[in-house]
Amino acid sequence: MKFINSVFALSLIVCSSTVSAAPERAGDFALLDQVGDFHQFSRYGHSEALVLMSQSVSCASSAETLESFKALKTEWESKNVAFLLINSANEDLGAIRQAAQTQKLDLPILLDSSQLVAKTLKITKAGEVLVLDPQTLSVLFRGPIGTDLSNQIQSAANGVATETVELDSNGCSLDLSSVAVAGSDAPDYANDVAPVIIENCASCHREGGIGPFAMDSHLMLQGWSPMIREVLLTKRMPPMQVDSSIGHFSNAAYISDEALQTVVNWIDAGAPRGSFQVDPLSNLAYPDVKSWQLGEPDFIVQSPQQEIPATGVLEYINVDLELPFTEDKWVKAVQFIPGDETVLHHLLTYVTAPDEAFNGGEASPASTEATRFLEGYAPGKVEAMVFPEDTGVLIPAGHKLSMQFHFTTNGRATSDQTTLGMYFYDEPPAHENLTRTVAGMFVIPPHAYNHEVRGSYLFKEAVVVNGLRAHMHFRGKDMKFSVEYPDGTREDLLNVPNYSYAWQPTYQLSEHKFLPAGTRVHVTGAFDNSEFNPANPDPDKEVRFGLQSWEEMFMGYWTYYEAGD
Repeated sequence: MKFINSVFALSLIVCSSTVSAAPERAGDFALLDQVGDFHQFSRYGHSEALVLMSQSVSCASSAETLESFKALKTEWESKNVAFLLINSANEDLGAIRQAAQTQKLDLPILLDSSQLVAKTLKITKAGEVLVLDPQTLSVLFRGPIGTDLSNQIQSAANGVATETVELDSNGCSLDLSSVAVAGSDAPDYANDVAPVIIENCASCHREGGIGPFAMDSHLMLQGWSPMIREVLLTKRMPPMQVDSSIGHFSNAAYISDEALQTVVNWIDAGAPRGSFQVDPLSNLAYPDVKSWQLGEPDFIVQSPQQEIPATGVLEYINVDLELPFTEDKWVKAVQFIPGDETVLHHLLTYVTAPDEAFNGGEASPASTEATRFLEGYAPGKVEAMVFPEDTGVLIPAGHKLSMQFHFTTNGRATSDQTTLGMYFYDEPPAHENLTRTVAGMFVIPPHAYNHEVRGSYLFKEAVVVNGLRAHMHFRGKDMKFSVEYPDGTREDLLNVPNYSYAWQPTYQLSEHKFLPAGTRVHVTGAFDNSEFNPANPDPDKEVRFGLQSWEEMFMGYWTYYEAGD
């Protein structure tokens, strides 16, 4: 493998063209397609080239162009060249899906609803085709479908390309006025950009926050602006993003196209300071993550102090904590305050019987009994967990708390003593919150970049689902939760299209989902064990189930209560 950029066939000289003196670098980007799959430019490094065509449902001339594009795909995909469509016309998702079905498009259609990828790649027309190099993140060719394009793909596949070629394209012009701004038309920092940062970023990116730098001034934003642009365009930030076309979750990160456009357009214009007397980011106040957000808890538990060495690999630590309750308690809210969040990778807490041998909650991939899962802590989880109204976790009299700690060393010896605060109902709520694990078995081959896994479970009783959580490790790629009703119809509930081991919340459904008795729930997903997964510790390894981060898990957690309660 590989090439850098492209010298073009001699026949192109007679065409209207521009040949750049050096490769045109595009940078990385990521988009979802029409079925919710995640596509990131840099993670196509296993392909010799990526051929991308701009598509528009409303462009009448695109049908013939699409047929030619499909023919190219048939010719080249067996030679390790990837083909994608991109829709930057800001069209309705239903119309895009219908067009794909009508035109029998066996192709992902990337949804560039913010039009920022079109701006980055300089796409201006439907029908325009680009040949991209996923290894150098550069553009090799921009122009129409034709012999010239085939020659360019050949040059890319052969690794002999050295320059970027641009030819005039026919097709319907795209309205890119929302992103074609510069100079005096750029968004204003104080009035436009700062409010977006306050709403979406600053609570983590603040002094003492979990973000790696504080977004507390124009100067800080300006200095970090290239990285901010990159993490927005690749959907790394804000964290906890899910597919917004499937359901709605009260704690997911939904950032609007308008907000993305505002920040990226401002950065592309040079991140100008504008005029203001007081920097809007300079005096923000946020609650102390080490304080009780809901007031003093009804009961506070401190875990035993754990000594964490500077280096090395630590086994999971399982701890049983006795409780003094002689009567049942119903938990309506819970908050964790980690002793040292720099080493506490995650913590799971369950309610267990006095003589129950606790296995850590994740010690086996098998799905068995429902559990009383109290709550967990993971990086970025700073808010108190409040259970849905009239729903709680039961602690029967005489039961205990069982906690599983996963610590990671960071080069500095430290200690952790995590505190747990519980808030109780005065009277028992109507429903008991339960959690069931739906897991899949797997053996991931070395260098597999899309190893699919699935698991399912049949609910014999009617239940109401209120939360869903995906759990994998470093090679986790995506996970989808869906239900199959007794009448055979199916419905997707949650799509985590770009799974990150660093962000594993329980996504709380804004509207709870009733599942009649006999509903089968499914968890499907994939692992990326390739060298192009930046989190992968070793792509040469065959990977199986295991507790440590360099091993893997595939578990979908369903939080629910029985409908008959």
